[in-house]
Parts: sequence; C-alpha cells; structure tokens
Amino acid sequence: MRKTTFGALTLAAVFASTYAASASADDFLANDVRLGSYTVLYHANANNLYGPYVPDGVNFTAENLETLYGAYVRWFTPNIDTELALGYPPLAKIKGSGPQTLGSVPYDGQVISSARWISPTLLLEYNFFSPNSPFRPYIGAGVNYTTFYDRNSTAAGDAASGGPTKISLTASVSAAFTAGLTYRLSDRWHLHGSFGFSQVKTHLTTNTDGIVRTSNVSFAPTPIIISIGYSFGH
Repeated sequence: MRKTTFGALTLAAVFASTYAASASADDFLANDVRLGSYTVLYHANANNLYGPYVPDGVNFTAENLETLYGAYVRWFTPNIDTELALGYPPLAKIKGSGPQTLGSVPYDGQVISSARWISPTLLLEYNFFSPNSPFRPYIGAGVNYTTFYDRNSTAAGDAASGGPTKISLTASVSAAFTAGLTYRLSDRWHLHGSFGFSQVKTHLTTNTDGIVRTSNVSFAPTPIIISIGYSFGH
C-alpha cells in the first residue's frame, strides 16, 4: 500500500508540474478532488476482556497503519468548504497486551485478531486568507462514522481463546476535528498537509464455541494526511 500511495502522489505531482492552468486567478473553482497518504496513529484503550476463563490483566492494543486517502471538497465561498474524506479500507491488526502467555500459548505482543474498517468523515472547514495566497491554513469540524468488517481471529488468537473464535465490533459515530495547511501550486493544483482527531468507541464481543467474552474499546485515531488536490468547476 505504501508503494501504491507513493506512486499515486508522484504521478499526480509530475502531471501538476507540467500542466498549464487554464483558469485565471480570479476564477472561483467550486470543486476539489484530493489524493494522498493517510497515516493513522492509534491511541487505544480498552476494558480488560471480561468473560469465563479470562485471567486478570488480559488486554489488547491496535497497530498504527497507513492507507490511501481520497476526498471530495465542495466550496460554498472562497473561505468555507465541506470535505468528504475516505481512506482505502485498511487492515487493522490487534495485538495481545498483558501476560506473556495464556496457559502455554504466547499472548503479549502477538497479533490475535484483525479487521478492516470503513471510516468516512464529513467536515465543515474554514480557510484563512484569500484564495490567491500561496499558503492557507484551515481548521474544521464534523462527524466520523466507522464500521468494521472482515473481522477475524488469528491462529494465535484462537489458541489463546481456546478454539475457533468469532468476533463482532459495533459501529461508531463521533465528532471529528482537523487542522491543516494548503500550498497553492497554481490556480488548479495544490498540496495539503493536515492532522485530525476523532474518538471511536466500539463494543467487542468474541464467541468461542458458545463462550462469550466482551470488552468496551475506545481509540482516538490521529490521521496525518499528505495529499495533492485538483480544482475544477464553478
């Protein structure tokens, strides 16, 4: 995925550098599309796993990840826009945290489960300075929706749980915030860098041959986004 992201950015940057902008600086282009790299840093915490045959202190953590970022932006005025952002559904890996072993099975630091998630975010943003400024900082707030699919327990997870295990995770709706900076390459092409924050909460349920275990999981993903954008339309 990193090679895909880097290749997309390189191709877009080369095209932007050779493209002769057809719109004048005074035109108001009401639409943007953006493509780039979406790095997600997790700050996760969870209640200890609760259920039968679970020793004290059994917990888990989420790995940071990188995926492809895409967004559509609609401008209402030269300073106010709304952004719909979405990353290519990444594979999130969960590692065991707590005792070194559960019985004779390694646990701490082992990847015990994985899931893919779709997490669209809708933001209302305010952009400072005029559209002709080379640099434009912006801030925004909105709502994030996260849903999980392809939820799987690994062989290590099954062994730690005592057998093949099914996993469910509830969807989450939360507030989202962003702050960033736009660098204007031309009337139509621009570079963006931003970071964001949201609070995702989900209820975890595992089922191992009828033995149900649960936990409430909360993580605050901090996305760091580097992208290139193209403006069009009026």
